[in-house]
Amino acid sequence: MPKPLLGIILGAIIGFLDGMTAILTPEADKVLEIATWSSGKGLIVGLIIGFYARKVDSVPKGVVFGLGVALFFAFLTALGQYLGAGQHYWLEIMLPGTITGGIVGYAVQRFGRQPRLAESNA
Repeated sequence: MPKPLLGIILGAIIGFLDGMTAILTPEADKVLEIATWSSGKGLIVGLIIGFYARKVDSVPKGVVFGLGVALFFAFLTALGQYLGAGQHYWLEIMLPGTITGGIVGYAVQRFGRQPRLAESNA
């Protein structure tokens, strides 16, 4: 499976599972909404990781890049919660979100395939 497509699929699935951890927080009544938004965030992060993985074929660099991109998006999510509702869920949002990015970065580099170059018969 191409790396960007694998990133999208894994990002969405693992992001949804990450969002489902909200059931363990005071926001448990909003778990499906949180899981849906987390899945969307994971889809975007997975796409970015997948395109990076096409350019840089290194598992360690893919994991670090995945951690960084996911950390950035998780920070934006936590910041939005803080600014919008005054809720302090920095660790609860950023830690699992960042781990998710590392997992997606590893899986995309390890199991995704590079696109084949077109062969010419010239």
